[in-house]
Amino acid sequence: MKKIMRSVAAVCTAAALTLGMASCGSSSDSSSGKSSNGEKRTVYVMTMIENGAFLDMKDGFIQELRDNGYDEDKCEIIYKCAQGDATNMNTIVQDAIAKKPDAIVTVATPASQAVVGTGTDIPDFFISVGDPVGAGLISDINGAPDMNATGTSNAVPVSEIFGLAEQLTPDVKTYGILYNTGEVNAVYTAENAKKYLDEKGLKYIEKTVTAAGEVQTAAEALASQCDAIFVPNDSIIQTAMPVVSQIARDHKIPVYGSSAVMVESGAFATKAISDTKIGAITADKCIEYLNGKAIKDIPTEIVAADDIVVNTDAAAAIGIQLPDDLEGMRTVTDTADK
Repeated sequence: MKKIMRSVAAVCTAAALTLGMASCGSSSDSSSGKSSNGEKRTVYVMTMIENGAFLDMKDGFIQELRDNGYDEDKCEIIYKCAQGDATNMNTIVQDAIAKKPDAIVTVATPASQAVVGTGTDIPDFFISVGDPVGAGLISDINGAPDMNATGTSNAVPVSEIFGLAEQLTPDVKTYGILYNTGEVNAVYTAENAKKYLDEKGLKYIEKTVTAAGEVQTAAEALASQCDAIFVPNDSIIQTAMPVVSQIARDHKIPVYGSSAVMVESGAFATKAISDTKIGAITADKCIEYLNGKAIKDIPTEIVAADDIVVNTDAAAAIGIQLPDDLEGMRTVTDTADK
């Protein structure tokens, strides 16, 4: 399916997106998802921010739900975004709990933590959480869900991304690592990256941010000191990727991202997980629950990366000749402003 590109600077639509007629919350058995009265089901979807990847995850979830019989007549979907504001996120979470949907669906770590942290008995189905254990969503990634939450983990394949970097830019001696210290996903992936580089005997420099306004300064400082930049699965840096990539191009160095959307927004290359696919896999888990399966019997799944993406505009800007024989390579051009 051809991906529909969106601006990473998309303005969140905080109003509910209801796909169907209004019918707020049917009663259900919270342990198994069985509706006690056969009424229309309600699923409440939320995210802290919107960017291309998160929108694709949300759309992948909704499409899979619809394709499996939960159409507008059978299931109302409410969608809200917190516009990057923690206070808004808490308000949305409380709104979701008050509406008593059959299930809550959270895109990425911040929203997932906000829901599970309330201790609500409404089950949470999370999409694309890099470290569900560290985020407090489950005690054991390989065990039964024990906090009324399950979903998908997009553990970034650090070794595979750096392996790709060794193929495409073998002369890199020092990597820069740019990430937001406030996101569990980003910190977890950055630690894995440093461990990998230590084992390989490669040098690295890290710059961290805590807000979007700090990204440009951090990227400029990093680009002047390293041969390539690596960006973990970080929503703040991902949203600011056009800025980061332009700085890197000015310094003639590549940016290796952690998602296809980063590459489509200007980064040079990655090996990543399909965002629509990971949303659909979480939908399958939610469907199991809605069809009567207990959440404790629906394990969290680590989704493997299978998508090598290279930006030809970035390659041209930094003077890299792409190989003709890289198996599985998919090329894209800058699309963030198109």
